[in-house]
Amino acid sequence: MPELFSPALIMIAAAIAIGPARGHLRTGLVLMAPLLTLWAIWQVPDGVQDTVRFLSYQIEPVEGGPLRRLFATVFALMAFVGGLYAFRLARWYELAAAYAYAAGAIGVSFAGDLITLFLYWELMALFSTVVVWCGGTPGARAAGIRYAIMHLLGGVVLKVGIEGVVVSTGSIQIRPMLAHDFNSWMILCGILINAAAPPLSAWLADAYPESSPTGSVFLSAFTTKTAVLALLLLFPGEPVLIGVGLFMVMYGIMYALLENDIRRILAYSIVNQVGFMVCAVGVGTELALNGAAAHAFAHIIYKALLFMSAGVVIYRTGKNRCSELGGLYQTMPLTTVCCIIGALSISSFPLTSGFTTKSMISQAAANQELVWVYMLLTAASAGVFLHAGIKFPWFVFFQRDSGLRPKDAPWNMALAMLIFSVLCIAIGVYPQWLYQFLPYPVDYQAYTAGKVVFYLQLLLFSGLAFFLLLPLMKRTETISLDVDWLWRRAAPALIGWLAVFVRPMQVAFSRFMEACRRSFASFAVRYLGQPHTADSDEHGLFARSWRIGTTALWIAILLSAYVLVYYI
Repeated sequence: MPELFSPALIMIAAAIAIGPARGHLRTGLVLMAPLLTLWAIWQVPDGVQDTVRFLSYQIEPVEGGPLRRLFATVFALMAFVGGLYAFRLARWYELAAAYAYAAGAIGVSFAGDLITLFLYWELMALFSTVVVWCGGTPGARAAGIRYAIMHLLGGVVLKVGIEGVVVSTGSIQIRPMLAHDFNSWMILCGILINAAAPPLSAWLADAYPESSPTGSVFLSAFTTKTAVLALLLLFPGEPVLIGVGLFMVMYGIMYALLENDIRRILAYSIVNQVGFMVCAVGVGTELALNGAAAHAFAHIIYKALLFMSAGVVIYRTGKNRCSELGGLYQTMPLTTVCCIIGALSISSFPLTSGFTTKSMISQAAANQELVWVYMLLTAASAGVFLHAGIKFPWFVFFQRDSGLRPKDAPWNMALAMLIFSVLCIAIGVYPQWLYQFLPYPVDYQAYTAGKVVFYLQLLLFSGLAFFLLLPLMKRTETISLDVDWLWRRAAPALIGWLAVFVRPMQVAFSRFMEACRRSFASFAVRYLGQPHTADSDEHGLFARSWRIGTTALWIAILLSAYVLVYYI
């Protein structure tokens, strides 16, 4: 493979070719391109492969490494399973946008310099917006515009930071740093916007549920996890990330418990789970960084599995609110089982992938004697089981019978869910398979008697609390707004309030301008005007024919004034 050849280019070529392709050719392209990309990913050796000169900078389009390869692998795997899930339902332009979106994530994974990273970063922002718009509803179009504005803001902030670093250091290398000056803070803030860190996280819960049932599967995988990768590469051990991550963890739990829309529950759950990863990056030890990378890998799989099960429900029933669903297990047994596996995985239940990855993060905090961090992460694990482990599958599949009798998933959607379900169990049963690909050597045993008993007690008692408080957990027809209240409610109200006061000022200003116009017209007529009739010789003062002597006198006066001013 050529040294400058990025595996992302395969996905870009596939995205371009999906539109013209038809029938089985398009299907083969959708399924084979990610597999070919996956093969290409594992052909990239460690280190910078080559450089190309751009202006005065050395661009490094491809840099290999265990961490980069791990993220690129799960991104390609996600593209394959997502394409399998979507190819019979999604339109060609949605598939093309989703594959270009995945290409951006893979490109970020191998970017060896800040300029290359930024270009692929913006490629993701562009095509993820298109994926949101492919929802095809007025809500999707509005959410896509808000999504684009937020990511445009994040891109500008990131670019300002990159330019500052380049000017101050002369280097565009991707290297670990700490947020100690304006430039590094701008880079960190730009990345955290993509990571959906509050207060600028409302774009995620706003946009993802408005996309199509297939589009939300792709959206769940790439943007926030590339942000986690960027944090791992640029800010390992940054202390502020511990606080940011813990806030994300609690924030996501709180809003997920309040939600009624099934995909908004899962969207807020993304914020929660990414918070675990951000916190681990802040801890910064080898075990913590391994935990962040492993949890990102597992999270992409089980979160996509949950979005797939939600997508099947929406596709078959046309409903997306917990209060409208229930009793679906009777006719959708496969979707129910796959949803339960995903729910147990996100809840860190033993023998599932979440247990073998999230426990690494908690252990890393305990090893550094960060007791308060460990306790908050432990409490958050119970909260995750409440909103994603029990609430989501219970209200969708098991609560009071809604009377709906939809068919189970189509074969391609079922196969996609089965693949990810098997991976969730496989990583949970045999975590060493994943541990061997982590960036640092792993000396960690997930399955000890103490850990298993502790997590079982934690999860089972949180489950008991859910059912004891079930009357309080039932959802109503409400919509939860968080920081997006500022631009959904406050901004329109403020504009309307200002209009009441601005309108009289506009009227007064218009009258003033009209008076000025009339005064100017009167002045022009008086001093520059021509005769009104052919018989009249009444010119304006400056429109008259002056005598030569008078003209010469005025010229002399003006020249004298100019010379006087010049020498003064």
